[in-house]
Amino acid sequence: MYSFLKDGEFVQLNLEGHDKVTGFVSRYGDLESDRGTFLDHFFKKASLSGNHIQFTTEQVHGVWFDFKGTLQLGSGKTPDDEDHYEMKGTLTEYTLDQDKKESARSRDVTFKSFPRDVATGKSR
Repeated sequence: MYSFLKDGEFVQLNLEGHDKVTGFVSRYGDLESDRGTFLDHFFKKASLSGNHIQFTTEQVHGVWFDFKGTLQLGSGKTPDDEDHYEMKGTLTEYTLDQDKKESARSRDVTFKSFPRDVATGKSR
C-alpha cells in the first residue's frame, strides 16, 4: 500500500507473478454529492516491466486516473519502515463535467509505501 494525494487516501498494488498487476486507488470524493466518501477506483489496466509501472483506473463519478512511473527504494531502511518503497512518476487525473467534456490535469508525484505491518494489518 502506498500513500495517495491526501492524508488517508491510498493506492493498493497487488503484484501477481513477475508482470501482472492489480489494485485500486481509494480516495475521498470531491463533488458535493460524494464529498468525504471513500471511492474505490479499481485498475482497468496495469502493467509492470522491470521497475516501470503504469495503471489506468476505472471511472468513478466522472473521475479516473492514469499513472506512469517507477517503483524504487525510498528512505525507509526496512519494509517495516514508512517509505521503504516509492512509486514516483506522473499522475494524470481525468474528469468529465456535466456536459461530458473531458479535462485532464497532470502532475509529478511520489507515493510512499506504508510500513509493512500497517499494510498487512499485522501488529508489531
